[in-house]
Amino acid sequence: MSGPSLRQLHAHHAIHEGALSGAIAKTEEMEDLLRAKEFEVARQAADHLVEYWETRIISHADAEEEGFYQEMLEKDPGLEEVVEKLSRDHDLLRIIAKDIKEMLTEKGLTYEVMQQFHALLVVNAIHSRDEERLLLEEPSQ
Repeated sequence: MSGPSLRQLHAHHAIHEGALSGAIAKTEEMEDLLRAKEFEVARQAADHLVEYWETRIISHADAEEEGFYQEMLEKDPGLEEVVEKLSRDHDLLRIIAKDIKEMLTEKGLTYEVMQQFHALLVVNAIHSRDEERLLLEEPSQ
């Protein structure tokens, strides 16, 4: 069973916004370090940013899939396709984060890695918006 904050639009939205704003701030910090030619510190920031994605955003996705989505399906089995699509978004976040870790290990903090960090931001923003709209907003009358 998921916590009550996942079932309430305002609370769930706050979780999404807090996590995304943290990811944006950490991404900007890493970019600032690169502009300042602080390459070693920027690389450390990249490692911390991947960890942030894994422990804050992807772990939230895991919790949603393990409890919240199942509860929503029990209430309305017609949401199966919606839940599948939202779960696929989570898979994309996991895939991109894994790719970033591999790229950092193999080549360091490159332009391509930066693009992938921005891809995480975009996928997450779209996913959160859709999830809130499709699972938590009351249907219009």
